Amino acid sequence: MRSSDVAGGAGGAGGAGGGARLRQAVRIGLVLARRGERGSAALEFAMVLPILLVVTLGLVQAGLFVRDQLVLVEAARAGAREASVTADDDAVRAAVGRSAAVLSTADLSVEVDRTGQQGQPVSVRVAYTDPVVVPVVGWLFPSSVDLSASATMRQEYR
Repeated sequence: MRSSDVAGGAGGAGGAGGGARLRQAVRIGLVLARRGERGSAALEFAMVLPILLVVTLGLVQAGLFVRDQLVLVEAARAGAREASVTADDDAVRAAVGRSAAVLSTADLSVEVDRTGQQGQPVSVRVAYTDPVVVPVVGWLFPSSVDLSASATMRQEYR
């Protein structure tokens, strides 16, 4: 037995000729595998893109709901401040309207609740029906969301 036979000499798989053939076969296999996968990344992206867009647009709509809620909180505070210094409910409604200028005034309701005179609390409750405005995500949300905020301050006028 020759030492080259044991070590997998020129004719065996471990020799120089066998190693080169093995590397060539691996290269051919990789090229054939790549040809079979050509376009799969584009296909996967095309399948994921609509889902990603719907999720993104849903987040935008949720952000608009949060913004409108923050506007309502500020409008209720402005209304309560106005109600604390004047007895005129129309002035309170005007202050709420100025503070909530980004919202549709047709869907905005203002309630003023006064008890007693100076030193007693006055509460202003503002409600708003917020429609879904982002296209494509209407099926994710109800047709409109009812938002409300209230604020209470001490009456300061005489």
